Order: sequence, then structure tokens, then C-alpha cells
Amino acid sequence: MIADIFEHTPILENERILLRALRKDDFDRLLPFSLHEPDIWKYGLITCAGEENLRNYINGAVKNMEEKKEYVFIVFDKKANRYAGSTRFYDIQQAYLSTQLGYTWYGQVFQRTGLNRHCKLLLLTFVFEEWGLERLEFRAHAGNEKSITAMKDIGCVVEGILRNHMPTVDGSRRDSIVLSILKDEWFGGVKELLRNKIY
Repeated sequence: MIADIFEHTPILENERILLRALRKDDFDRLLPFSLHEPDIWKYGLITCAGEENLRNYINGAVKNMEEKKEYVFIVFDKKANRYAGSTRFYDIQQAYLSTQLGYTWYGQVFQRTGLNRHCKLLLLTFVFEEWGLERLEFRAHAGNEKSITAMKDIGCVVEGILRNHMPTVDGSRRDSIVLSILKDEWFGGVKELLRNKIY
């Protein structure tokens, strides 16, 4: 049976993190990143740098959830007792049992701490074991080596490059790398691989 992500508004958590739907009142929780760490969004398609950009980001995310276009999470790090960033499902193709996972960002102090692997374990478990999808796609700026390495590290398979794919926040255009994980791959070893990297 295929679940509808918009019907039961999932809260995903383990001993390290909690993921819940982003709300408009999360503005103040994310504002420190917006004001002090603008480079977080260097490779992004949209930026939260500056109060106005953050407000637009949150309002747009909430609107997209209301219209059932995307599902946007805020990330809470239980270990640090602080909000750490955001991630989302987008390009949700329920009829084709496929979605993309991206627009992921974390504050600098949360990077390379294992937080991302915990997030991905929760999100991938939800996608394949509760939501019932067959394919999870990831895309990134082809020059964002850190992000690409992290995706490969959790078991993503590179599918190719979309050349001159879309504009970036600085006005240039980017090549986008496409990676994915399939349901059979998740149960065929990716889940175990990811769990072993965490526990």
C-alpha cells in the first residue's frame, strides 16, 4: 500500500535528530544561519542569506506544502539541542512512485558531524518502507564535490550530468549531476551500508 506523505505529516526521529514539517514560526530558529553563514547556499538554487531571503524561503516552502508540491523539513539536532538546517522532498511523482530529495543545508558546526547520515537514514527508511516509493533521486551542482561525495558515500548511484541545466543564485548556470537510489538497492545493501556508517 502506498502512503500519502501529505495526509499523515510525518515526524521522523531517532536518538540523534528530529525532522518535522517547516512552519512560518521557524523563522527565528533559522535566522542565525541566514545572517552569519551566507556561504551555506553557495551552490544552491535559492538562498536564505539575509532576512528577506529567509522569509521568502520559508513562505515559499510552506506554500508548496499547502499545494502538495513539496514536503519541507526542519532539522533538529538532539545532541546539540539546536536547530541545524533543512531538507525536503520535491518533484513528488506519486503516480510514478518517485521523488527527489534535496535543498539540503546545515549550519557549519553541524557539517561533518554525522548529522547528515542520521537524516538520510530516517528519510530513506521513510521513502522506501513507509511511503512505498520505488526511486529516490538526488541532484547537485556538478562542482559541489563535498555534496557529491556525501551522496556517493551513502550508496547513491551516479546516472549522469544535465549540462547547463539551470541558473544559480549568482546568476550563472550550472551543470547538475543526477544520482539515485532504488528500492531494490535500499533493501539489497544500501540500508545496511548506511546503518553501519552510523552505529
